Amino acid sequence: MALQPSFQRALVIAGKYDAPHTLEVFLDYVCPFSAKIALAIDSVLKPLFAPGGKYEGKVKVIFRNQVQPWHASSTFVHEAGLAVARVAPDDFWKFSLALFANQKDYFDIPTSTLTPTQIREKLAALVAETIGEDKATPFNDLVTLKSTPNGGVAVTDDLKYTVKFSRQNGIHVSPTVLWDGLIANEISSSWGEREWTDFLEKKVTA
Repeated sequence: MALQPSFQRALVIAGKYDAPHTLEVFLDYVCPFSAKIALAIDSVLKPLFAPGGKYEGKVKVIFRNQVQPWHASSTFVHEAGLAVARVAPDDFWKFSLALFANQKDYFDIPTSTLTPTQIREKLAALVAETIGEDKATPFNDLVTLKSTPNGGVAVTDDLKYTVKFSRQNGIHVSPTVLWDGLIANEISSSWGEREWTDFLEKKVTA
């Protein structure tokens, strides 16, 4: 599916943008099953789609931010991911992996006594730790509330784009995975190298 130009550098997390096949993964940073798929993407799929990999130039992976509002901090963690996509697009996946690794810090109970500002400050600290302290200030600028009472933050429009994209395509939960635009219900968060290898051998035709 389409990806607006401002996201292409950050959200294509494996393979090349012009690859003929597309694997889209709709993930929520505070979903344990999304974290499992993220690890498989990093350890299994990225090497296969990288230069020298078996499917180099044939498949790309697009990360789709899937906000799940029943998790109170979901909006904030996805704001953070989108802010990093702007500030340091080449580090988006590195930060995403760090956020998945620390997702328990943003679960419902640990964040239940924190204000939105405190959650954003906590995320800024993770940015500094993960991709560099020099990125923390521009990150903070993007997740600081605007002067208007209900104006959101600088990446609110980016967040709206991701939410609207999911809604119009009938994506309701994470993880959801699409292959060439169609939901691939057979894909599971429990898949390892063998399952992914079998899947790709059947699906990659280009």
